[in-house]
Amino acid sequence: MSILETIVLAIVEGLTEFLPVSSTGHMIVAQGIMHMESTEYLRAFTVMVQFGAILSVVVLYWRKFFTTQGAISIVGEKRPDTKSAQNIPSVIRFYLLIVIGCIPAAVIGLLLNDYIDKLLSDVTIVAAMLVAGGVFMIFIDKLFTHSYNSIVKPHNAFVVGLFQCIAMIPGVSRSMATIVGGLQQGLNRKTAAEFSFFLAVPTMLGATLLKAYKLYKQFGVAVFEQNATTLILGNIIAFIVAMLAIKFFIQFLTKYGFKAFGWYRIFAGATILILMASGVNLTLN
Repeated sequence: MSILETIVLAIVEGLTEFLPVSSTGHMIVAQGIMHMESTEYLRAFTVMVQFGAILSVVVLYWRKFFTTQGAISIVGEKRPDTKSAQNIPSVIRFYLLIVIGCIPAAVIGLLLNDYIDKLLSDVTIVAAMLVAGGVFMIFIDKLFTHSYNSIVKPHNAFVVGLFQCIAMIPGVSRSMATIVGGLQQGLNRKTAAEFSFFLAVPTMLGATLLKAYKLYKQFGVAVFEQNATTLILGNIIAFIVAMLAIKFFIQFLTKYGFKAFGWYRIFAGATILILMASGVNLTLN
């Protein structure tokens, strides 16, 4: 894997991971365009480079992760007059929400991990899901006009976690699935998007560690030593680009909604299908 390929894939990851356009889909297509060989390391890299992207969430939203006042904006104020779960410190409740939201994906991911890996090389599925998701996103703003809450409750988190499982189909977009889940639960755009980011941290960290462990079991520590440059460079680039993408997305989403992303998905998916129908090889070697 060359330095240029590393830079391209890291930029694609950083740009698309938190936008509702399918980072996995874009990574697969980018690999196909560059005619990269589908090696075990390449498949692992596309997952492990997510570490840089999720680190950007923790840095940008450190107050919500580590301060009481920041967490309150998501979980709501404590109620000292009752003996309910509301009495648990805000930061702890914030982490509990994330754990609850990650349970469905953790269970399904462990059960279907090998099947999901096979789907990741199917560019046709990616293109079809980009188009289908794009059509849906054009109408999201009209479908969820009742979405106005800024506080996430445990049952909201679990339902969003269920929606996250849909994103295991390449091309769906984890960001899109979880944001739609948040809107369906009555969360406003900003809160739905931010909670999507928060769920990404343990979900993607778990996937990264699992992939790294499997790579270690198969090839030993030597594979990390031989590819240290691409891993470090890829994660640094993904971190920087993801921070910029998140800031842009929140501002754009709050002001304009989802329609532009829907049209982009349709354009991207249709372009892929047309290229493949014209004989252009986008499949991984």
